[in-house]
Amino acid sequence: MGSDGQTSDRAEEVLRRIRAIPEGRVTTYGDLSPGAPRFAGRVLSTCHDPSVPWQRVVRADGSLAKGERQRRLLEREGVPMRGARVDMRAAWWQV
Repeated sequence: MGSDGQTSDRAEEVLRRIRAIPEGRVTTYGDLSPGAPRFAGRVLSTCHDPSVPWQRVVRADGSLAKGERQRRLLEREGVPMRGARVDMRAAWWQV
């Protein structure tokens, strides 16, 4: 299998992990793609599938890459916040 197939398999694994995050919980880019969090970010930035709950992926410190839009969606799901960040002790989900 060429590198394109491997990249595609890696991307599908990232998307599978995102879909597994339960409502009201979050995980980090680094949890989705250990050692390569930017890869997870690239996968998300090119994904337009509405079944992928992108809002449940946050930075390791709980900050939001997509700002207010992401915050509104997370708050609707009951994700606890501490100021401008997700309360990672309460909301983190290990994928």
